[in-house]
Amino acid sequence: MGLFGKTLGKALITFLISMVPVIELRGAVPYGYSNGLNIWVAVIISIIGNLLPVPFIIIFIRRIFALLRRISKKFDGLVTRLENRADNKSDIVKKYSFWGLFLLVAIPLPGTGAWTGALVAAMLDMRLKRAMPAITLGVLAAGIVVAFITCGADALFFR
Repeated sequence: MGLFGKTLGKALITFLISMVPVIELRGAVPYGYSNGLNIWVAVIISIIGNLLPVPFIIIFIRRIFALLRRISKKFDGLVTRLENRADNKSDIVKKYSFWGLFLLVAIPLPGTGAWTGALVAAMLDMRLKRAMPAITLGVLAAGIVVAFITCGADALFFR
């Protein structure tokens, strides 16, 4: 496998990590950068991967939750916990709507991010065309914050 193949493999793993709930972009950017990807390449790949599941979550999560509840009591408990988590995070979105959803996604801390933002948007019956721009801007902001934390201003702007 040549240099291109190795780089492509690292990019693919970074992309896949960014799609994983909880880890998302916060883990994918440092992973990609620490494995030799240019910081901005890692950020762009992570943003795309982090955003890919969002429309599906917003559109289908209620139906998926209903199906899981019918399948098993254990799934019912999991769904209830996820709904409660979304409800606990929804206050900022209820109060500030678009900008609240943006902030929920943009702050790269545990319990925030695109998956949580999409779940909150779905639970609040936000339309995709209203939620997606806020989540996208939030993921972009989180990507910049994580890049800065990962390698600092010097590496971001002066190398």
